Amino acid sequence: MEYITANQASKLWKISQRRVQILCAENRIPGVFKLGEAWAIPADAEKPEDPRRVKRRKKED
Repeated sequence: MEYITANQASKLWKISQRRVQILCAENRIPGVFKLGEAWAIPADAEKPEDPRRVKRRKKED
């Protein structure tokens, strides 16, 4: 299995490196583990949903 760093994931998912590190620390990315100071993220991992975002539905007339 191939792994990527938090920096690589941040560029792939278009979010900050710090946000990726927080997601790793909160165990929100399956298969992630720490190698010394760096996070190892599976290359095929998907960006977790952000619970802070609210999906709005359009009102039907």
